Amino acid sequence: MWNRDRWVEIFETLSKNKLRASLSGFTIAMGIFIFVTLYGFGNGLKNAFNQFFLDDATNTLWVYGGQTSKPYKGFKSRRNIEFDNEDLDQLATDFAYFIEGVTPRITRAGEVSYKTESNSYSVRAVGPVHQDIEKSLVYSGRYINQSDVKDYTKNAVIGRLVAKDLFKYEDPLGKHVIINDVAFKVVGVFSDEGGDNEERMVYIPYTTQQRLLGGSEEIDQIILTFRPEIGYAGALQLESNIMKFLKRKHSIDPEDPAGIFIRNVASDLKQNQDFASILQYIVTFVGLGTLIAGVIGISNIMVYVVRERTKELGIRKAIGATPKSIIGMILHESIFITTIAGYTGLFVGVGTLVLIGDNLEDFFIVDPQIHIGTAIFATILLIVFGAVAGYVPAKRAARIKPIIALRDE
Repeated sequence: MWNRDRWVEIFETLSKNKLRASLSGFTIAMGIFIFVTLYGFGNGLKNAFNQFFLDDATNTLWVYGGQTSKPYKGFKSRRNIEFDNEDLDQLATDFAYFIEGVTPRITRAGEVSYKTESNSYSVRAVGPVHQDIEKSLVYSGRYINQSDVKDYTKNAVIGRLVAKDLFKYEDPLGKHVIINDVAFKVVGVFSDEGGDNEERMVYIPYTTQQRLLGGSEEIDQIILTFRPEIGYAGALQLESNIMKFLKRKHSIDPEDPAGIFIRNVASDLKQNQDFASILQYIVTFVGLGTLIAGVIGISNIMVYVVRERTKELGIRKAIGATPKSIIGMILHESIFITTIAGYTGLFVGVGTLVLIGDNLEDFFIVDPQIHIGTAIFATILLIVFGAVAGYVPAKRAARIKPIIALRDE
């Protein structure tokens, strides 16, 4: 079946029917190409969602004060809820078993200068845990530590772009910058994968900021990191328990939807990953539909091929060709076309994804790619279906009686 004469015959048949062979090959190649690119785009969407959320730690709860919408226990509605250091300490104590760390965050605009250079940056007053939450990489010096918080030190950690703006090529460590007319010593420089905005931040101890704001212990928001082992369900329960605790402490109606807001990053991440997975299922479904269309296309072409060669097949049978040899001939041609076209579509599709790279980040498609195993499996699957598509008309042709085939016009 797989002898030299068979190959010569296949190439002669294809050369005599270039248009037919080209159209059938193009249908198959396009099917694989579309499947590979769509599947890669689906992965690109998932990468975009992961990149957006994984810039910061995902085991976090962000707690914000709001404005109540209902009166409660003698308090009127539209009351502003503000957190302070006592809330911070009680959360760290009462939920110590479930949380890894807690930090406040106080954000203010700051005019930061060094010698003749100055610019406006966001100044965040935080605790040591904040580094893990933001995944800030300190590549020079150190981050804010517990001693800074305890001793109200005037130390600052500046972003990479802040150092570039103010210090040019000078080493900023140990130098003093002026933040809103107060001198701070630079003890560290950090980078952040979150982008340029994150690297134009200045971090200082939150206790120092509170003292500079007149000794107030108020904080803008509280950020907690919970133990990953409690899982997604445990994170939801922790969120509910913290909400109840803070509403009770600040005398807020338990049914009041306002007053306190908690952003559970684990919940947000799961929802967006589910959404990205659904998108990938959709594009995969469309890609599979394209593969099926390719199978149907080659099946129709093979039916036409067999019909066109009916008289030829009758002559072969008349001179002694067996049904098995006729099936093998047609099947061989079908598999050959499907294999060549399928892998052509595969390589072109993978190459297209490589060329696209990160050029579609503005459309939330980051590093679109397909696992080579998945791509090869889809191609092999199409080859198998192509063989089946060729087998059905081939078997039908093998049953034709020579005398009937010779009369075919």
